[in-house]
Amino acid sequence: MLIIPAIDLKDGECVRLKQGLMDDATVFNTSPGEQAALWLEQGARRLHVVDLNGAFAGKPKNESAIKEIVKALGDEIPIQLGGGIRDLDTIERCLDDGVSYVIIGTAAVKNPGFLHNACSAFPGQIIVGLDARDGKVAVDGWSKLTGHDVIDLAKKCEDYGVEGIIYTDIGRDGMLSGINIEATVKLAQALMIPVIASGGLSSMEDIRQLCAVEHEGIFATIAGRAIYDGSLDFAEAQEEADRATQI
Repeated sequence: MLIIPAIDLKDGECVRLKQGLMDDATVFNTSPGEQAALWLEQGARRLHVVDLNGAFAGKPKNESAIKEIVKALGDEIPIQLGGGIRDLDTIERCLDDGVSYVIIGTAAVKNPGFLHNACSAFPGQIIVGLDARDGKVAVDGWSKLTGHDVIDLAKKCEDYGVEGIIYTDIGRDGMLSGINIEATVKLAQALMIPVIASGGLSSMEDIRQLCAVEHEGIFATIAGRAIYDGSLDFAEAQEEADRATQI
């Protein structure tokens, strides 16, 4: 089980939100590159980066901060980037800048033709982020709840050839209330591609519960607020996940 530290970018700074609310942001580091280097030093094997301004604007807004992160990490570990990526030119630019995987969220729901084209043009580098509340997908920075069932939509994404699915329970994100294990397992069981769990990771018990169901197709989990406020030690969490995987 891979533990992936998250860097959420707002106005060039590393922040965390509660339930996706832009006006409820806590700044944890004014230097995203420095923060990325810290996670690498603590044993991160992949980094999850979200351009929050981009997610709301519909196009990338934190390019300089993203380049700073890429420069800080070099070729050490892969970066997966999401937030406002809604056309092929943007994907190409992100990959050229050194990002390994591009995460498509809202556009995967609103423009499936674009997702299909992206998977064809950049095979193995497209991940879809599905954010849901009570099994229904949300879009536009979580501001709009759609009628799409998350499992049905994930299956369509799988048919297009996406590399994996990031599943976020938006009712739990940033709330330290624990991963929605049941919903994540249900989604993973319906797919052949790997699922990355997101939203609410708060404790070693969450890590152990996820490791226990890793065989269902849950490849990794994203760690956010808990590793920033100190309620979860990132290095210890990854060590625990490694031990659990070896048992």
